[in-house]
Amino acid sequence: MTNRNLNEVIIGKLGKTHGLNGLIKIIPLTDFEGRFDSLQEVFVGGNLRQIENVAHIGDELFIKFKSIDNRELAKTLTNKILTVPRSQVAPLDEGEFYTFDIIGCEVFDGEKKIGVVTEVLKTGSNDVFQVEDADGKEILIPALKSIVDEINVTDKKILISGYENAD
Repeated sequence: MTNRNLNEVIIGKLGKTHGLNGLIKIIPLTDFEGRFDSLQEVFVGGNLRQIENVAHIGDELFIKFKSIDNRELAKTLTNKILTVPRSQVAPLDEGEFYTFDIIGCEVFDGEKKIGVVTEVLKTGSNDVFQVEDADGKEILIPALKSIVDEINVTDKKILISGYENAD
């Protein structure tokens, strides 16, 4: 998931407060939940905030910001989006891509442009690229090695072949 500001990446959202001392639940929006443990600062609704502590309580994750020392101040941050600079995203293995890098890629079958990826759907078994063609029609393309020949996020292009419904 990415922010409108392409230099920032969304990693979570703040939920309800916990206790009286300013602890706030984190709703992770990242596959790398461990990243919260090493963060020292994060953008909260576009404002940089220093982190005092990240706590694991049961199977939930909570954050305590410096200078947010009571429940009332913490409540003002509920539903705010957490972002980090793009330069701080976790490195990926070769052949792996971030969803925010896939969105906006043009999809081609040979020389024929199929459309632009508008969303990446997580189905459990494999991802599915939601592509909008020139007429605004939605096309779903499974992100399988048998269909996707190449993904080039630098050039924002995805090359496919052998997918019948892309016509």
